[in-house]
Amino acid sequence: MRARLRRLLAGGREFVWKGELHHVSGGRDCHRCVRLRVWGAGKNSRVLQADLLSTAVLPWGCASDNSYPTPKDVREVIDHALRRGWDPDAAGGVFFLGEDEHAAGFELTGFLLTDRLRDEGAPDPTARVLSAFQRATGSPP
Repeated sequence: MRARLRRLLAGGREFVWKGELHHVSGGRDCHRCVRLRVWGAGKNSRVLQADLLSTAVLPWGCASDNSYPTPKDVREVIDHALRRGWDPDAAGGVFFLGEDEHAAGFELTGFLLTDRLRDEGAPDPTARVLSAFQRATGSPP
C-alpha cells in the first residue's frame, strides 16, 4: 500500500508531507510514533524528518493510541524546522529534527520528538511521555 501524500500551504509555498505509523518500545510500555516527512521543493529537495512520539497514556498502551498529526501540527513542525535552519530548496539529504538537538525547544501538543525510532540506543521515551502527560493533565498517569 502506498503512503498518502498530503499537501499544505504555508507562507505562500506548497509543502508535501506524509506520516508513517510506528511503535517504539519503552521500559514500561510501547508508544505510538509517527515518522513525519515533509518536502518543500519536490521529491529531490531536502526532506524534513521528525519522529513524533505520542504523549497519550492509555490503559492498553500503543494498541489503542490513535494519535496522528493534524495539518496544524505539521505547520508547527515546518515553522520550527525553518527557524532551525532547514532549507527546503536545497537538493538532496535529510534535515532531522532530532531529540538531542531540538527536543528542548520543541513544543507540540500531544507529541514529543524522539530518536528511538532510528536509534535503538536512544534514551527510553517512557519517562518523557509520562512527564508530558502529567504536565498536560495535571494528574499522574
